Amino acid sequence: MGQSKIAIVTGAGSGIGRAVALGLIKDGWIVALLGRRLDKLEETAAQAGARGAAAPFACDVAEEASVQSVFSTVAVRFGRIDLLFNNAGAGAPPVPIEDLTLAQWRRVVDTNLTGAFLCTQAAVQIMKAQTPQGGRIINNGSISAHAPRPNSAPYTATKHAITGLTKSTALDGRRHNIACGQIDIGNARTEMTAGMARGVPQPNGEVAAEATMDVDAVVKSVVYMADLPLDANALFLTVMATQMPFVGRG
Repeated sequence: MGQSKIAIVTGAGSGIGRAVALGLIKDGWIVALLGRRLDKLEETAAQAGARGAAAPFACDVAEEASVQSVFSTVAVRFGRIDLLFNNAGAGAPPVPIEDLTLAQWRRVVDTNLTGAFLCTQAAVQIMKAQTPQGGRIINNGSISAHAPRPNSAPYTATKHAITGLTKSTALDGRRHNIACGQIDIGNARTEMTAGMARGVPQPNGEVAAEATMDVDAVVKSVVYMADLPLDANALFLTVMATQMPFVGRG
């Protein structure tokens, strides 16, 4: 890829965030690993193996001061920020909407939506001021940006909102040479989706096993988006397990 570029990956301590961070490092990026648990980030850095290519930073994306501090530190240490992968996410218990507490709702909104906004805002502030100007933001939208699972109102609402944030950032970022796209992921195999093989609730009330795909398909997709020149943008990309029950009725 030539000279190394600098990426920030949120939620880099596990799951898709960890896999994508490792994939970007393999592709030649220097990656700042963000998450609430420093020990999990250090595990990701240890798996990278490439000396100096992974830098862990404890950060709560829902807290403005935490985000601003870490992004400023990354920009100072590495000189710039070329990529942000907004991946940090949280879910609520799968209960009917009438039983959901306000605290459960707010936790999901604060992490998934406000967190993505705060990180986007911090990244744009740095990307527009650096030389050469510009960079790329990739949002993890999820299949839930298109269709809900049963009893998933907070998560689904935030992921639909991420689509609006993606479009607005892509539009407003043009004048600063900042591209923004969204990857919508369905049933990638990580420790967080292990239950899908045993069965998950379906819209008709049944519980059924669902097909999954190797998380490497997600990694390759994000790396493809990340490596595009800034005059090109994959605005939306859906990568999903071929046999999962998403396309169709029911």
